[in-house]
Amino acid sequence: MAARRFRTLQDAPVGSHRVLVRVDFNVPMEQGRVADDTRLKAALATIAELRQRGARVILISHLGRPEGQPVASMSLEPLAQPLSALVGAPVAFATDCIGPSANQAVDELGDGDLLLLENLRFHPGEETNDPTFVRALASLGDLYVNDAFSASHRAHASTEGLARRLPAYAGRALEGELLALEQALGSPERPVIGLVGGAKISTKIDLLNNLVGKLQYLAIGGAMANTFLYAQGHDIGASRCEKERSDTALAILATARTAGCRVLLPTDAVVAEAAEPGVASRVVDLSHIRRNEAIFDLGPASLQQIIDALEASKTLIWNGPIGVFEVPPFDEGTLRIARRAAELTTSGKLITVAGGGDTAAALNRAGLAQALTFVSTAGGAFLEWMEGKTLPGIAALEWR
Repeated sequence: MAARRFRTLQDAPVGSHRVLVRVDFNVPMEQGRVADDTRLKAALATIAELRQRGARVILISHLGRPEGQPVASMSLEPLAQPLSALVGAPVAFATDCIGPSANQAVDELGDGDLLLLENLRFHPGEETNDPTFVRALASLGDLYVNDAFSASHRAHASTEGLARRLPAYAGRALEGELLALEQALGSPERPVIGLVGGAKISTKIDLLNNLVGKLQYLAIGGAMANTFLYAQGHDIGASRCEKERSDTALAILATARTAGCRVLLPTDAVVAEAAEPGVASRVVDLSHIRRNEAIFDLGPASLQQIIDALEASKTLIWNGPIGVFEVPPFDEGTLRIARRAAELTTSGKLITVAGGGDTAAALNRAGLAQALTFVSTAGGAFLEWMEGKTLPGIAALEWR
């Protein structure tokens, strides 16, 4: 498997070494408390393995955007207690991630002990990958483990810098993400269908251009599809659209034709005057959209052509909801596709890898995320991987 290009925990001589583990604890907070512990739970497998193997585990993460200065509301200290409850062991906390307090806290660790350091981004050197900051962090550990795929698309001190300075390995959560992505894009079972939604084509040009060369089907939904329809000459009423991207849309369609990728665009739609709960809506084909109406979801014929393609495929890669999923009834298209993908995945007929914050939120809200092969919450990193870009924090883990 291509993921073995990367050093993983099975390659690490853990012993009683001090192990710096980059986790993603950028969790939602409400009134000083963790509102969603999903990202804490994602780190548990790596933490448990390292502790069982006798490591002195030192967790490092960012939280929010403090812009290189200490911000009390972005302290990681409130995470220590809920993490301790999940691990079933005490979690010590250091009031800084470098310097005397961090050094003392590390020195007090015994084999199997667990320490959480303060927010990395309280120091400007984290985001600038400053060599002095990297050296200060590296002095706290003997080995480095990256278990934060979602932070690996940035060449920061705690992702790229440390991995170049210490023996570096992928943690279990990161390893799982790499395996899933390899299964979906590296050497997938074909035919492969990509489902791409969201608001703007301008944010996903690289993604679409990369995918059309790898897929047999590409289904496009969300407001992004409106730009393609407009470029083809359809009257889309008051629908959200990047009219200035018409040439880009036509170029992507031309590239897809050359690559033998069939692009599935809407043929009908659910329209309304506003995306508001209880608003009157109707299903129309593309020639019957009124001037004051906008497209907020795919119609039944459009959904059926995507489902037919799903049923003819072996692998699904999904990024972005296909309608305004936050507002019923405009969530029906996303839900219908998610339900069918879940059924096919559960029956072993489809490998489904989905990612991006909105996509994960829609699948979790529908209670379907666990039924799919893999759902990534790593928005930017997932998107850049799908675009075919090199992620600095991942490249630094390659065997060399």
